[in-house]
Amino acid sequence: MPDPVFLATAVEIVLRAGEIQLERRESGFAVAKKGAIDLVTEVDLECERMCRDVLAERFPHHDVLAEEMGTGGASRAASRWRWVFDPLDGTTNYAHGLPIFCASLALEIDGRAAVGAIYDPTRRELFTAERGHGASLNGRTLAVSATSTLIDALLVTGFPYDVHQQTGDLVALFGAFLGRARAVRRLGSAALDLCYVAAGRFDGFWEQHLKPWDVAAGALIVEESGGRITGMDGTLFDAAVAHLAASNGRVHDQMLRVIREFRAGRAPERT
Repeated sequence: MPDPVFLATAVEIVLRAGEIQLERRESGFAVAKKGAIDLVTEVDLECERMCRDVLAERFPHHDVLAEEMGTGGASRAASRWRWVFDPLDGTTNYAHGLPIFCASLALEIDGRAAVGAIYDPTRRELFTAERGHGASLNGRTLAVSATSTLIDALLVTGFPYDVHQQTGDLVALFGAFLGRARAVRRLGSAALDLCYVAAGRFDGFWEQHLKPWDVAAGALIVEESGGRITGMDGTLFDAAVAHLAASNGRVHDQMLRVIREFRAGRAPERT
């Protein structure tokens, strides 16, 4: 079992990030662009600095990977321990005043997530997990849904920041699922999408072009809630691979089949 101090630290950091997010939502904040539609706020940076300060003080030999500063310019050799932090998942929502955002933090030990914590401050929902010891929401044990067929499933997905360059394929796959599932949603926070699969609110989730900080904590929470995580092609999940399918396990193969059939239909003909 991971040292209890690791999860306690992860919880402390995401709760503090949530406090910053709510405070700055009231006081105001500056917004800048990293890309045509990719935003960063002062709040992202403030939360990330807070996280780095706490981890540097408590675990000076641990590495940190976070969205805004990457590895933070660390020059030391890679550590067995790496914290993976998204200071504000759902930045676009946050910048527009839409209350669907969170902070997400995982600790990887030897390349595998061992603890994870995600906090949604607007709903005061704290999702946590320790590998091999289950997942919880505000201290209550989490479990995925019992939905067994895609037609009865509520699914969720997300679109990358370069969506303008690949709108056709992304929308077409969305449509393929829309024609097979009960409904499909798009919330704008991959971390919360994964938490909602773990909580049984969604039955499945897929997305492409993700980063490790988007999914490291959420994927562990899904797994520890009894769900299943793979790549969109059915391969073993790897947070660095940038695509995933997550589900309650019961509709997983059906989701992969939709993706496989969609890709087969979109493949160029061979001459």
